Amino acid sequence: MSKIKYSKDVDVLLIELSSEQIDHAEESGPVVVHFSADGRPVLLEVFDAREFVLGSLSSVIRDTEVTVP
Repeated sequence: MSKIKYSKDVDVLLIELSSEQIDHAEESGPVVVHFSADGRPVLLEVFDAREFVLGSLSSVIRDTEVTVP
């Protein structure tokens, strides 16, 4: 069961993918993916979420590829 939370104060989007225990995380640009011990994604953190989401939607509308810096 996924849960999505947005914190306007710090502009961070949290997407909980499972309730498994977090073992480690990997960062790629504004996105941090937290993984379980067996390598399954547990939580996504998107920093500067407003810009990321609006840029992604804009790319969908223009039918262009989204790139993460």
